[in-house]
Amino acid sequence: MADYDVVEVLQTLVDSAVELFDAEAGAIHLLDESGALRVVASTSDRSGFIGLLQLDAGEGPCIDAVTSGKLVTSESAEALRRRWPRFGEASREHGYAGVHAIPLRLRAEVIGSLNLFRETEGALNATDARGAQALADVATISVLQQRTITTALSAADQMQRALASRAAIEQAKGFVARALEVDIETARELLRRHARSTQRRLVDIGDAVVRGEIPVMTLLEAHP
Repeated sequence: MADYDVVEVLQTLVDSAVELFDAEAGAIHLLDESGALRVVASTSDRSGFIGLLQLDAGEGPCIDAVTSGKLVTSESAEALRRRWPRFGEASREHGYAGVHAIPLRLRAEVIGSLNLFRETEGALNATDARGAQALADVATISVLQQRTITTALSAADQMQRALASRAAIEQAKGFVARALEVDIETARELLRRHARSTQRRLVDIGDAVVRGEIPVMTLLEAHP
């Protein structure tokens, strides 16, 4: 369990959810030690989308899902704007007509939310809603089990480690983007492919690239 990385677990979850439930983008927010929602995994690193996620953490479906512990789903872009004016308008500007927030919960404990952004209107149907909640529940159990196993670390320490891991990955993506003159999305994909092909953690690959232990051109040579 020493190599367990909560960020990678959550990234796998959000990637799978977007594919399974016909969404254009997705993200996961987790509560930090102060009770604030923080983005810890997303399918896009574009600044506009990240800004939308930050807005969602202040006013949007993810806050309601975490507060209520229940699925929050919008049926139309107009419904989004009526319920969350600023968030709804920002979603419309980015081309999203529907946003669905699924709580990461175990019994009464809610630790965050899985958020799916769709370009088509309509609520999640009953089957998809159950499937999305089941996927979120599995991820929640994984996170909480790791907190229990690693008894030397408090929940706050776990969150700080997750955020530090994400920060290291962000640094690596920026380094690769500059070195190879590619955009952030391409840099992210090159790092992730190399991590999968070598069966190493993404954060370890990123750290090795930044330190020069893995030549940055290796990423292109292995994954043209």
